[in-house]
Amino acid sequence: MSEENKKVEEIAEETTTAETKEETIKEEASEVKEETPNKEEVLDSEDFISAQLKKDVLEIRPGDMVKVYQRIKEKNKERVQVFEGQVLFKKHGNEIGATITVRKIVSGIGVEKTFPIHSPLIEKIEVVKKLKAKRAKLYYLREAKGRKARLKTRS
Repeated sequence: MSEENKKVEEIAEETTTAETKEETIKEEASEVKEETPNKEEVLDSEDFISAQLKKDVLEIRPGDMVKVYQRIKEKNKERVQVFEGQVLFKKHGNEIGATITVRKIVSGIGVEKTFPIHSPLIEKIEVVKKLKAKRAKLYYLREAKGRKARLKTRS
């Protein structure tokens, strides 16, 4: 009889643990539902994004020669590094994730950097020369040398 009582107690414990597991799963599901953002929170995030957008961004187009002033932190010092080159392409328009890719040639080797336009690490972007490009993406400039790599000035 004691063995039967032990088995009955084990079965009762298993059902109670199963019930508590179901309860914890339901509680976690309700917490997840509570964590989904409501309309007010979404509007607040849109306000946050619009506050992060830079207002003083010039019209940058592919082909333009630009100087990008980027803040760089080294150990405990912070300095501004200038990267001057030609804009190969611009992605994502003027939204928060907009980027430009700038190419310059250093010691005969092409160097390309992608800069997020609205990043707080970018102090400013200065258009040095406006050049006319017939395409939106100037990938062909990677291979072009000499006269083929030149673009005409835009008025």
